[in-house]
Amino acid sequence: MSRKKSADPELAQKLSRRNMLGVAAGATAAAVLGASATPAAAQGTGTGLGHGHGHGQPVLPPGRLGIQLYSLRDKVSTIGFAKVFDELERFGYDEVEFAGYTQGSAGPITLPQLKRLAKDHGLKGIGSHVNYYDNNNPNAYSFAQNLTKILDDAQELGLDHIGTASGPFRYGSTVDAWKRAAADFNAYGAAAKRRGMKFYQHNHAEEFSFATDQPNVRLYDVLLAETDPSLVYLEMDIYWAFAGQFRFSKTPEGKPAPFDPLRYVLKQPHRYPLFHVKDGVEDIAARDGYRMVDVGDGDIDYKRFISAVNKTRGGRRDHHWQVEHDQPVDSILFAEKSSAHLHSLRERR
Repeated sequence: MSRKKSADPELAQKLSRRNMLGVAAGATAAAVLGASATPAAAQGTGTGLGHGHGHGQPVLPPGRLGIQLYSLRDKVSTIGFAKVFDELERFGYDEVEFAGYTQGSAGPITLPQLKRLAKDHGLKGIGSHVNYYDNNNPNAYSFAQNLTKILDDAQELGLDHIGTASGPFRYGSTVDAWKRAAADFNAYGAAAKRRGMKFYQHNHAEEFSFATDQPNVRLYDVLLAETDPSLVYLEMDIYWAFAGQFRFSKTPEGKPAPFDPLRYVLKQPHRYPLFHVKDGVEDIAARDGYRMVDVGDGDIDYKRFISAVNKTRGGRRDHHWQVEHDQPVDSILFAEKSSAHLHSLRERR
């Protein structure tokens, strides 16, 4: 994160106050990570690599492995949820995160049927991605246009979390624009909380870019500062966070502004109930610094990342890990390999 003072005194005060919440966690992080805590951007393009399997305690907490069904959208739309869930159960998954509730040519399915189907396969619906807004369609299935319907559906499915993978760019890329988006998110979070659910936002790389009107202010920091921690939660997509680290480790003016995605989590672990586990091979010639690959085939050190989160208060209980690949070559094979890799990660007791 940039250490420059914000030109917005109110925002600067909020950032400082929210960061203070993470002082104790930050001290724990230093103990957990040791020398490897140096942000990757400060080390060049490295991320402290080396998966390491070993023989000891599983890194992956029991009952917390999920998959974002967007990765399997081709199979859901052709063979349907039932056959996909057969495979996921066989691979040892515990949870699923939805990316829509229809199954294409496999035929219609109701929400109660979908909920029962997941339960029958030992899968818990942990969350769902829904669009943030569609200002051109008043009937769109999005939070801004159809909040009540979205929450009704999530509640019928028995989801604990309901969120969006849309960036908070509805009003632009200025600090005030993101304050307005944060106000929207606070409203959605309050509505979800009244239903017993948590509202969350999933990042891509661009959330870590800088405000167009205050180039020393990282937009993700505005989101954290302006949303109520009791109403708005974050699902960190770890791959995209590292891509953001690669792309936005300097301000538009060229000043160093390194950050470590893991440190965001360790400062406020309670705000990150969900994670996307997505892997990449480092490639500094690529726009994002990585080329997306199946989990376990890349350079992102998930043993280190998950182990550090596990050591926060309630870490092994309160966090959920959803594997994902945007464009897998073979989606079923991806799901199988990802589960096998994460279950193989172990650490010394």
